[in-house]
Amino acid sequence: MDVLRIPDALSARLPGRLGESAGTDVVSMVRLHGVISAQPSPVPRSVISSASMDKVLERAFAPERLSAVALLINSPGGSATQSALVADRIRSLAAERSVPVLAFCEDVAASGGYWLACAADEIYAHPTSLVGSIGVISQGFGLEGLIERLGVERRLHTAGRSKARLDPFLPEKPEDVTWLRGLQDQLHEQFTGWVTERRGNKLATGTELFDGEVWTGARALELGLIDGLGTPREVLSRRFPDADQRPVESRKPLLARLGMGGPAASLPGSGDPGGWVLDALSAVETRAAWARFGL
Repeated sequence: MDVLRIPDALSARLPGRLGESAGTDVVSMVRLHGVISAQPSPVPRSVISSASMDKVLERAFAPERLSAVALLINSPGGSATQSALVADRIRSLAAERSVPVLAFCEDVAASGGYWLACAADEIYAHPTSLVGSIGVISQGFGLEGLIERLGVERRLHTAGRSKARLDPFLPEKPEDVTWLRGLQDQLHEQFTGWVTERRGNKLATGTELFDGEVWTGARALELGLIDGLGTPREVLSRRFPDADQRPVESRKPLLARLGMGGPAASLPGSGDPGGWVLDALSAVETRAAWARFGL
């Protein structure tokens, strides 16, 4: 039986594992950009989640001649759970392949964005980057008067005294706020434990590190939140001079790759008469997350 043999000259030009036999070292570069949330966004590639990043991370750690994985982080934070899931996946793959992971903070790596950065073995930032915000925040809207002005009657039925806690269409109760702050304290403790585990004795002493404050990259270096200042190109070129710096991105849906799917397919709230309200509120919350850092 004849076996198809790919010429070496052609194999070197092929992507993925077929071309890697030519002896090229690789540094995979993964962009983590956006608010961290399990909820999809009407704006493509603007949300970081475990679901959206899983296959991307698998491909990033797949090359046989992998020298390192670089995380390019630009995120104001978001879901603690999604931050932890993505970070855990990064650590699992790094241990499996026994390769270093380097994080690079761009405009902002704050809150959940810094949680992701701590999944790396080394963290770098630009002197002007905003880094830190090791705290927990909850935000929402009080809409109890809105539906009345719209002439809408809302009917809510629950079994369980606490089932409708912090419902945005009901007046806020002090006991519900107390409950929420208790949850925040627990999440803050986990966040603090994660940073301490990953950064260890690199951190400067003082509890102000965990007060939710954000610092410039230059100050973050003094506090031990990062390991150095520099851009991905200069740091990676110095550390891995013979490696090919290879971006790894999420793949577009098939229809998008074929140039199909009209604008109506991505309209906020399409198919749901009231969906535009929720989409609008989601967009406002996303904008507010960036605006906290002047972005």
